Amino acid sequence: MTPTVLVTGAEGLLGTAIVEAFQPSARVVALARRHLDLTDDAAVDERLRRERPDVIINCAADNDVDGAETQPLRALALNAFAVRELARAADEIGATLVHYSSDFVFDGTTSRPYVETDEPNPQGVYAASKLLGEWFALETRRGFVLRVESLFGARREGAPGRSSLDRIVDGIEGGQEIPVFTDRTVSPSYVVDLAAATRALLAATAAPGLYHCVNSGAATWYAVAEEIARLLGREPRLRPVTLGDVTLRAPRPVYCALDNSRLRAAGVPMPTWQDALARYLGR
Repeated sequence: MTPTVLVTGAEGLLGTAIVEAFQPSARVVALARRHLDLTDDAAVDERLRRERPDVIINCAADNDVDGAETQPLRALALNAFAVRELARAADEIGATLVHYSSDFVFDGTTSRPYVETDEPNPQGVYAASKLLGEWFALETRRGFVLRVESLFGARREGAPGRSSLDRIVDGIEGGQEIPVFTDRTVSPSYVVDLAAATRALLAATAAPGLYHCVNSGAATWYAVAEEIARLLGREPRLRPVTLGDVTLRAPRPVYCALDNSRLRAAGVPMPTWQDALARYLGR
């Protein structure tokens, strides 16, 4: 029997990749914000009862990190309380819930990639809302929380969203000067690989729980930009900046790379970010 997979946030950067990954083997119910208001508990309950999916994959999020500082209720509504309702409904209909969280749950004061057992210490409203969402998702009988970060993958014409990496690519190709952080260390993650990993994790009947799901390795944004330029065969105009050079309403973790050893132990190895970047750029 063909399983039903319900995807929320289906027109976002990650959601689009998730829909494409699951469509060949499942009946996919792809829901964008205009199809379902996740902050409307009654609407969520009615839709899930009607569809009765085997798997709910929640890609919806309020990712306005700075905006959350002045509009905290908006961030909490989508990143936390909507997840609570999805978790409750998932248990009621016997569905598996997959929810995506963020590296921002950490304070960024470490010097090595974070593992799942490291203590979260969110530093802003957005970060706190994502941690609350994790807790709600993990309360389900079969709930997976996948922490992701620094997503990229919207190069196709008409694709949704533009990530930080996409904007760096655009700037290098356009010969523009690009400010790039030299002190923020990340694990860049290709949404195509994240979607494939999500599908593989569910197919492997892995234990529910918390997983870091990123492309392997870590680099500063400056090093990432240099690798982009090398792959494109361009001489970049990079302007080094640090977090201290810019004014941001919400704090950012400085070292926020994630270690995905637990995902690998579950039988889902992740390619390096360099390999993912080369495939993304067609090199």
